[in-house]
Amino acid sequence: MSDELTRRRFLAISAAAPLGAVAPAARAAPVTWQGFALGAEARLTIHAPPPLADRAIAATLSQLRQAEQLFSLYDPASALSRLNRTGVLKNPPPPFLDLARLCTRMHAATAGVFDPTVQPLWQALAQGGGVREAARLTGWHKVSVTAQEIRLAPGQALTFNGIAQGFATGMVRAALGRLGLERILVNTGEFAALGGPFRIGLADPEHGVFAARSLTGRAIATSSPGALRLRGAAHILHPALDRRPLWATVSTEAGSAALADAASTAFCLMSEREISAALARLPGGTSVTLLAQDGSHITLG
Repeated sequence: MSDELTRRRFLAISAAAPLGAVAPAARAAPVTWQGFALGAEARLTIHAPPPLADRAIAATLSQLRQAEQLFSLYDPASALSRLNRTGVLKNPPPPFLDLARLCTRMHAATAGVFDPTVQPLWQALAQGGGVREAARLTGWHKVSVTAQEIRLAPGQALTFNGIAQGFATGMVRAALGRLGLERILVNTGEFAALGGPFRIGLADPEHGVFAARSLTGRAIATSSPGALRLRGAAHILHPALDRRPLWATVSTEAGSAALADAASTAFCLMSEREISAALARLPGGTSVTLLAQDGSHITLG
């Protein structure tokens, strides 16, 4: 998995008010906000009466700020930075604990391939040394996760880049749903829909759009190992450093954006047979589209 929560380049949220709640003229004038969130250029477009749209934008930005305060590696005051610095996080905030528990489930479902403890390995590769020593530090099974504390083994550090973007997407979708919005598409690099349908193109940096999906009330996350290189190597890392990505792009559809994000990351490093086994351990309805290096693609699940 890669180094930072904040490597996405664009974020967009489009939401519509409950059907019948807005006159056609009002729907024709969406409220738009542009700025910077989660380390990316952001554009939020809300199709709703101005008071509701303003509340929706405020709720969205609040959720994104909370995600940064919890999971950012850039912010030394974030919960993740404090955990990495001290090795322990007492009384973890509920969203942080929820994400850590999902990491445990995804680590098990992928037979250890999904592993947020690759942060020291990522840093060693970036700095050009100490790779074997860093690889020995990896292993999510060494991390203790309880409601009272999250504790790392000596020398460990975490990155949630392979899951936190999806988790933040889900936070935003839930917040907008609580406001009564019924048709929402959240795009932070991962897509999550409330209502629908929305037509989503699956794209690869080299091959372009290679498939499309209709999304209603679900989420799609996409990982492309070649989109970011680290000293010539793909940025998605196996914890033991004994595998390289097998697919050009992986897109996973699931009910949860965080689950889809984690699965798409891990599946890049897994064979078709291993992915099929992992899908059998995940909630029903989870599916994946795998784009091979030659441009051919298959869908499992």
